[in-house]
Amino acid sequence: MTALYGCSRSVLFGLAALAFVFGLTVLAANGTGSGGLAFTLGGGAVIIVLLFERTRYRSEAADQKGEPIGPGGGEPPGALDPRFAPSTEAFVDPSTGRRMRVFVDPRTGERRYVAED
Repeated sequence: MTALYGCSRSVLFGLAALAFVFGLTVLAANGTGSGGLAFTLGGGAVIIVLLFERTRYRSEAADQKGEPIGPGGGEPPGALDPRFAPSTEAFVDPSTGRRMRVFVDPRTGERRYVAED
């Protein structure tokens, strides 16, 4: 699933880049009234979203390391840094129905989300 997610993001990124370049080319050739602006802005917006989007409840560190997605979209089981302590906060993820426990680093307030069994 992680490989498929990464592949679909790559394909979408490539299509957005093509739309952006196509829009710039149309703008350069025909001016602003040609519809090239829509391709440029649309492609650029998708690129920005893909660069800043994160996967549900995962930390940025887990995304950067390419760690597998845990149950409920949280951190993978057993991969949590020991500095994180379980809090009393828990919730049910509405899209997966999984109960998620919030773990907090007491020093920084940084949060992690882990599915409970």
